[in-house]
Amino acid sequence: MYPDLDIAEDTRERMIAWRRDIHANPETAFEEHRTANVVAQSLALMGLPVHRGLAGTGVVATLKHGEGPSIALRADLDALNMQELGRRLHTSKCFGKMHACGHDGHTAMLLGAAEHLARHKPFQGTVYFVFQPAEENEGGGRVMVEAGLFEQFPADAVYGMHNFPGIARGRFAIRAGTMTAYLDTFEIRITGKGSHGAMPETGIDPVMVSAQLVNALQSIVSRRTAATESAVVSVTQIHGGDTWNVIPEQVVLRGTVRTLDAAVQDQTQAAMGQICAGIGQAHGAKIELDYRRGYPGVVNTAQETAAAVAAATSLVGPEQVDTDIKPAMGSEDFAFMLLKRPGAYIAIGAGETDDDPPVHNPYYDFNDAILPLGAAYWVALVKQQLPLR
Repeated sequence: MYPDLDIAEDTRERMIAWRRDIHANPETAFEEHRTANVVAQSLALMGLPVHRGLAGTGVVATLKHGEGPSIALRADLDALNMQELGRRLHTSKCFGKMHACGHDGHTAMLLGAAEHLARHKPFQGTVYFVFQPAEENEGGGRVMVEAGLFEQFPADAVYGMHNFPGIARGRFAIRAGTMTAYLDTFEIRITGKGSHGAMPETGIDPVMVSAQLVNALQSIVSRRTAATESAVVSVTQIHGGDTWNVIPEQVVLRGTVRTLDAAVQDQTQAAMGQICAGIGQAHGAKIELDYRRGYPGVVNTAQETAAAVAAATSLVGPEQVDTDIKPAMGSEDFAFMLLKRPGAYIAIGAGETDDDPPVHNPYYDFNDAILPLGAAYWVALVKQQLPLR
């Protein structure tokens, strides 16, 4: 069993209470009003000045102790639009909404660290506790940055953390450089010429064109992307047609692209444009590609990654810290903060068995056993980066 270190037993119990209360009352992107109230009131009771309103429901608290450098610690507030199927005392009370990614636990761990740091002040400098809305799909991190996060709270570096059920409890994992994928989405609108289903020669069939297009898009990964690089092109929606005997006028495809490098991202977008143009010309159809850049990749800076590794190692030892985890093809809007400040994003293990439900699963529940270790990581990082002099 790992030590709780700087996190007192009474803080552990409050973290569990915070976490389960937030879990039972999930709120989705930019609607985290109750959650923000819980966070803001808890921080105020710790004696911290609290700023509210960045990105609507964002909360930032400041803890200053003497003169020195500053760091920002970030947790996410929002839940997902999905129905919880697990049964427990703190199961979601909100139909169709669920904390299926552990943001409830992330928030509780950062609150626990804030309480300890405010009580003991084992550092010199300034800590900003950033509670961000709308991580899932809506880019709350980008909105906070655009609203002046780092102008109002000028941290020298920013750090994030996420639970990973696929990594054993008591372990950490991180890598310098790209940690998560660049996330893009696309919509392709194929316009042909509608006709009777029994007389396809009188029209231009966008359904047939869409079938060829879906197959052709896969050639980007298999034949245009180097084997040493990574890309995913997934068509996830096909919409077209209303009845059995009518070839429709239009078909719409939607999907996602994931890459681990900005250059590969550019190449993939360009290749999609070429393929759409070529197939459209070959069949006399009009094909319009709407390619939307989403979250950039989380790219950890070297110095801050080393700092995160040192803090984690001080808690669990070097054998429990993986410093070269494979990049994940999932995405994270913490990336927008890393575009403005150096920083690092670390994974904290939450797994107990090989069969633990993954995040975004209707049976998932954050592992309360890691709350003390997560809070202790934040405390260790602050003490290390803002040492008393």
